[in-house]
Amino acid sequence: MFTGIIETLGTIQEIKKEKDNIYITIDSSITAELKIDQSVSHNGICLTVVALKDNNYTVTAIDETIKKTNLVDWKVGDSVNLERAMKLGDRLDGHIVQGHVDQTGTCIEAQETNGSWLYTFEYDEALNNLTIEKGSITVNGVSLTVVNSKKNQFSVAIIPYTHEHTNFKSFKVGTKINLEFDVIGKYVSKLHANR
Repeated sequence: MFTGIIETLGTIQEIKKEKDNIYITIDSSITAELKIDQSVSHNGICLTVVALKDNNYTVTAIDETIKKTNLVDWKVGDSVNLERAMKLGDRLDGHIVQGHVDQTGTCIEAQETNGSWLYTFEYDEALNNLTIEKGSITVNGVSLTVVNSKKNQFSVAIIPYTHEHTNFKSFKVGTKINLEFDVIGKYVSKLHANR
């Protein structure tokens, strides 16, 4: 369980394919605090630490994860949003995030708006996910508030701190991102789909 409040950025050092799995090695300021079998959110994807060495750690992604996320687009040198699992009793500063990506989306607009940034994303509505105006959404692991909710797209407004401390600063039109829809929104979409 995560909150969508990014702790730090990591840098991809190595990507290695082995059968249907992909092993990703990441350099991070939190590596020394990690342990084998620990869950860490990487751009919103919950992945398990399988190896530790110096400032680097390695996680494994299986075929199911690869198919549902933007992981296939990752390359050496990319920055990844990182968050460790929340501790029981911690403040829930973002919202309840499971680390299970529902689908990918695409950035269709990125604009600076007098000190902040407005990003608009489009996603495939065939999967019956939906956003709710002023509801929560997780984009690449970042907990955000939905604005301009439409049938297959939505926008988010980003404050300067979030822009600087996440990989949002690298987003441009065409960037593929990971989406985890709010648990409440998922419930509403299931009710809507069953009508």
